[in-house]
Amino acid sequence: MSALDLLCIAPHRDDAELTCGGTLIKAVDAGHRVGVLDLTQGEMGTKGSAELRAAEAAEGARVMGLHVRENLALPDAGISNTDDTRGRLVQVLRRLRPRVVIIPAPRGRHPDHRRTTELARDACFLSGLAKYQPGDHPAFRPFKLLHVVTYREDAVKPSFVVDISAQFARKLEAIQCYGSQFDGTTQAGEVYPNGEPLYDIVTHQAAHYGSLIRVQYGEPFYTDETLQIDDVTSLGVSTF
Repeated sequence: MSALDLLCIAPHRDDAELTCGGTLIKAVDAGHRVGVLDLTQGEMGTKGSAELRAAEAAEGARVMGLHVRENLALPDAGISNTDDTRGRLVQVLRRLRPRVVIIPAPRGRHPDHRRTTELARDACFLSGLAKYQPGDHPAFRPFKLLHVVTYREDAVKPSFVVDISAQFARKLEAIQCYGSQFDGTTQAGEVYPNGEPLYDIVTHQAAHYGSLIRVQYGEPFYTDETLQIDDVTSLGVSTF
């Protein structure tokens, strides 16, 4: 299997679509190899079933044009950062070899989201240690980790926002693949309710992030490290 350019590690089926679906689609549009690793099967969800959500995830992957979508089958509502779970994730990282990995925000409403962030970060580091749980694939460490902070303005200020104006309609289509979870709802995952239908909230939130960079729709990200700029005269986003 060819190495991935971009991999999103998501706690649950539908989290990738909700938080960074536009960015994943944009990367596919640019010719990159893109994948999603869902950590759980959603068996603890109040609505639907693991089998139904698997079918919805497959349709979401088709809409986004993903090259890879896999599931680690960790316990839903019970993700933990242990030597076992780190080792399982390390083997996937070494096989898929993603250059850039998207993980959840540093904070999250659902315990699985917060624990996924810690688990994924640790596994990305450990996958580069040749003597750590050696297996069928050589040691490999991703180059960059990105926290997707969509809907999490209580956490950190975004380091940057991706313009997804051209991809937003497909992002929304991918989210709507999860009818068992979202049809007729006003809240899901990290999306807090304001009384409007969930799909409208997603649209308004994307418009808000887009306004931060003076475009129609956007998705926000945070990085721990300072970003490098080589030419300050080519910076985007007008100050006035």
